[in-house]
Amino acid sequence: MYTLVIANKNYSSWSLRAWLALRAAGIAFEEKRLNLDTPEFAPQLKGLTPAGKVPCLIDEGFSVWDSLAICEYAAERHPEAGLWPADPRARARARSLAAQMHSGFGDLRRVMPMNIEAHLPGIDVTDAQKDIAQVLALWRDTRAEFGQAGPFLFGKFSIADAFYAPIVSRFTTYGVAVDGAAREYMDAIQALPAMQEWTRDALAEGLWVAQDEPYRTQR
Repeated sequence: MYTLVIANKNYSSWSLRAWLALRAAGIAFEEKRLNLDTPEFAPQLKGLTPAGKVPCLIDEGFSVWDSLAICEYAAERHPEAGLWPADPRARARARSLAAQMHSGFGDLRRVMPMNIEAHLPGIDVTDAQKDIAQVLALWRDTRAEFGQAGPFLFGKFSIADAFYAPIVSRFTTYGVAVDGAAREYMDAIQALPAMQEWTRDALAEGLWVAQDEPYRTQR
């Protein structure tokens, strides 16, 4: 049994990526949740990951940290789960999309931090518009080329979808207008039982982390 160490479900987009890949693929794991912005957070991670960040996967005492590394590890250990597309070109494209999300879209992440329980359609996201447009284009073009066999980017759910699920959440929180293929894709992500489970847990947390609430400074 794996242990996946994550942070608050309302805020931790990188935790969501690894968690969703495992859960949607039916890979069993024990969840260990740590609370952000608490004195205990760093000490609890000490000895698990030199990065000092979540998520972190523990497999019989062996640590794998970073969302993409965790997903790659799970895909290698559980090839039957089909976490990457079977077709070589589709698989290469899925890895490209995941890597682009992993290292890019900094303005979108800065301007629109994940906050599942919030509804903030009035926030000025002008500085993120270039990233928003690029994400929507990626969704549209990928679905058109590879997504004919199902509702996700490559038809069947993959790691690429796990990596863009937090963007779906952000677009919902900040009221980004989408239609057509992008709307259908967002609906498919939100309809995933695993995504619905994460969302329910996030809404039930009731935990306030000031540094992750730049648009709401008090409660």
